[in-house]
Formats: sequence, C-alpha cells, structure tokens
Amino acid sequence: MVEAGIPVQGHLGLTPQSAAQLGGFKVQGKTAEAAKVLIEDAQALAEAGCFSIVLEAIPSSIAEMVTEAVPIPTIGIGAGPRCDGQVLVIHDVLGLFDRFVPRFVKKYAKLDEVIMKALVQYREEVEQGIFPGPEHGFMIDEQETRKLGNTR
Repeated sequence: MVEAGIPVQGHLGLTPQSAAQLGGFKVQGKTAEAAKVLIEDAQALAEAGCFSIVLEAIPSSIAEMVTEAVPIPTIGIGAGPRCDGQVLVIHDVLGLFDRFVPRFVKKYAKLDEVIMKALVQYREEVEQGIFPGPEHGFMIDEQETRKLGNTR
C-alpha cells in the first residue's frame, strides 16, 4: 500500500477488531516478552513506511519505549501521556453510550441523556400529531392542486 502511495497508519496493542484472538478487551504488552514484540512490531511498521502508529491499551512505560524506538509519531489511546499525540473515540468523549466505557476514556459530556430526552420528545410529538406542523412542510398553490383533479 505504501509503495502505491497510500498513507498507512499502524495500530498496535489492543486492536478491537481482533479482540477475540487477543483474549478479549485487555491491556496488551504486560510482560517483557509481549512488550518486546510490540517494540519490534513498531520498528517494523516504521521501516515499512507507516506515517504513524496508534498504540492502544498498552502500559504507559511501554508506549514511551515504543515512542522512543521509532522515528514516526505515536498516537495513544489508553497508552499513557508519553505518546506523541492522543486520540479518543468521539462517541466516548461525548458520552453517547453508558453501558461500556473503557478505563482510559474520560467523558467530557453526557450526551446520551440529552439525546434520549430529544428522541422521546420527538416520538411523543409524532404520536400526538404535534410534529410535523405546518411550519415544517411545503405548500402548493390551491389552483395548482385543483388542476390535478381527482387522481384516484
């Protein structure tokens, strides 16, 4: 992909799409052997031409070692403060879900409550015939409507 000119970002540690093979949604790189593999994999990704690497759910000290071992930026998500940058999933930051929140997420809002209230109000207004009102629709001149005659 890199050779074809397509930018590639690596992803190490917990990869949610592979969580089942990794033993579930668990911190990765918690042993010296596993940490060494992460560092080696990061170096291989850099050598392969990745423009950066996401480090997800790995110990902070290991993320720092990876960051020091590669010449490309590291972006942490649950990897501590020593990565070159940070990222969180916007749905988690905004608090759109309350059932599962990863330990490394800080909710900056609880929009799930606001959204649920809005959806309940919408449903009630539709059921009661309040929405849509005349101001939410479009009109046609009555003469034009009469020209149609009976279309049944």
